[in-house]
Amino acid sequence: MKFIHLTDTHVIGGGRKLFGADPARRLSLAVDSINAEHSDAAFVMLTGDMTHWGDLEAYRAFHAEIARLAVPLRLMVGNHDDTQAFAAQFPDTPRDPNGFVQYAFDTPYGRAICLDTKRPGSHAGQYCTTRRDWLASELTATEGPILLFMHHPPFRVGIAAMDAIMMLDTDPFYEVIVPHLSRIRHLFFGHLHRMVSGNWRGLSYSCMRGLNHQVALDLRAGPEAIPGSLEAPAYGVVLLDEDHVTVHMHEFASTAPKFPLHAPPDIEMKRYQLDMTHSGFDDL
Repeated sequence: MKFIHLTDTHVIGGGRKLFGADPARRLSLAVDSINAEHSDAAFVMLTGDMTHWGDLEAYRAFHAEIARLAVPLRLMVGNHDDTQAFAAQFPDTPRDPNGFVQYAFDTPYGRAICLDTKRPGSHAGQYCTTRRDWLASELTATEGPILLFMHHPPFRVGIAAMDAIMMLDTDPFYEVIVPHLSRIRHLFFGHLHRMVSGNWRGLSYSCMRGLNHQVALDLRAGPEAIPGSLEAPAYGVVLLDEDHVTVHMHEFASTAPKFPLHAPPDIEMKRYQLDMTHSGFDDL
């Protein structure tokens, strides 16, 4: 099975730019890429921060682009989203009995459980007792493998300003999932605006870049301000079966030259490789 992990689109309305980039345009390019290259994906999972300011105009602009997807779409909320404005534009998105934007659905290789980690009035994440009770019930009711999705990571990653706004209920959250840890195949999240992967208390995880702007890799900066950059946007291409989960980062807007690493049969290898140095691409 294949699915697409898209996150942190940060769309704003009115065709305006954000940090010098156009988030709606970048989302449009991502949709074009997914339709052209990955129309066989089972779904696109968008792990929050659809808009930057959470206003209805921005959700309309987001909807205008995302509606062009040829692949089924699953939406989640992040700290930049406004739940009411989101609901006005996407009223059919599932919620739990308490109104949180969290839900579950089955795939051929595990049940996907999508969590709502939004903490009203804060960019940090929260997973309160009510939401934890819902998750505990979902995990108990499911016997097979699990794919877990959330916006905020429940652990530090070494970038101080982002660690200050991670999901803060780390230990209570872990207490809910630890009896089921052997069944959770992978944790997917957003929020960090970087490609980050690793293992947390026995659970493998990955995060994907955002579409408009990224968090710069600066492990020396303090918590006062988030270091930003305009590294290339990307989305994740996830492949899985009974034995493995593989996550590829796809820089879909890259203009870097593409070429075969082996010469065609009728071209001598050394001459072919030397010719590629004159491709016009910057040599670092």
